[in-house]
Amino acid sequence: MILHRYFARRFATTFLGIGVVLFVILVFFDLIEHLRRYTDDGIPFGEILSLTLLNAPMAFYRILPLVAILSTLALFYSLARSSELVVTRAAGRSAIKALLAPVLVAFAIGALLLAMLNPIAAATSREYDARVGALSSNGASILSLSQDAVWLRQGGAEGQIVIRAEGANLDGTVLREVSFLTFSPEGGPIRRVVAARANLTPGAWELRDAKIWPLSGADNPEAESETAETLEIPTELTAAEIRDSFGTPASVPIWELPGFITRLQEAGFSARRHAVWFQMELAMPAFLVAMVMIGAGFTMRHQRGGRTGLMALTAVLLSFGLYFVRNFAQILGENGDIPVALAAWAPPLAAIGLSLGLLFHLEDG
Repeated sequence: MILHRYFARRFATTFLGIGVVLFVILVFFDLIEHLRRYTDDGIPFGEILSLTLLNAPMAFYRILPLVAILSTLALFYSLARSSELVVTRAAGRSAIKALLAPVLVAFAIGALLLAMLNPIAAATSREYDARVGALSSNGASILSLSQDAVWLRQGGAEGQIVIRAEGANLDGTVLREVSFLTFSPEGGPIRRVVAARANLTPGAWELRDAKIWPLSGADNPEAESETAETLEIPTELTAAEIRDSFGTPASVPIWELPGFITRLQEAGFSARRHAVWFQMELAMPAFLVAMVMIGAGFTMRHQRGGRTGLMALTAVLLSFGLYFVRNFAQILGENGDIPVALAAWAPPLAAIGLSLGLLFHLEDG
């Protein structure tokens, strides 16, 4: 038990140290990038620094697997150089038992960061996107969901149009029971249109069974209202822009994702992308464990001269390969080519199984 606590403490300390170093490096390079992007626009340094700090939690959250593999390599190379692994084996402890404590610590770190860092990163990411959008405001659309409606805003030369619909199809190009409220550039409402259906066509919304109320300069809007079987409202929106208006699933905290997925499905949109992300987030602790086991498979041995660098390079390349396979599985899951659970859980569990087989082979021959 004392040995397990020792290995656990060493791994946690190494993880914390490498995490702090990489976080500082991320902030430094991100600050340089933001200075390059916004200095010419006359934005003060304080605002640029706040943008950098808002972007930092999400950037760090994305490199947690890299922190895990580097921490594993640093830990076991340190133990190998000090011959502590040799002493551990001489005391009758196998490599698998020595690995138990780092694996449990990696799983606990993954679960803790999933529960705490994920909501922080999601909140700061939303605020970062909002500030960047304000700095480069161009009338872009914003789509959101409430309990009983889909809301969409589009901009144009004539002003802003707020769209409310009872439901939509999977990509948001067909809206049901929809209303369009047009605002002038000065901010006052000038027209309201209600329709049973609105189809997005290139360059316009095509409305069916529409009723129009003039709101600007009309003494009695109802008396001056008109009806039309078809009506076109100009728009620059595309199906891709509407889909992207949801933002990335990463901008939704893990605790709110199930409810958000439910609202998406009730509104008629496809929630598969968010469902895949939710399962992949739940699999994050297992993915960190896989990184630890990959690193351990190439470092839990007596080091011999020049092979040290080769083993470290092999472990890092395999970890990057696993990360690529994970992203590829995510794409397949989002496209519906494989089940959601398979896309999220197969890469880390397969990596854990293969790494465990390698460790058994090296331990028992």
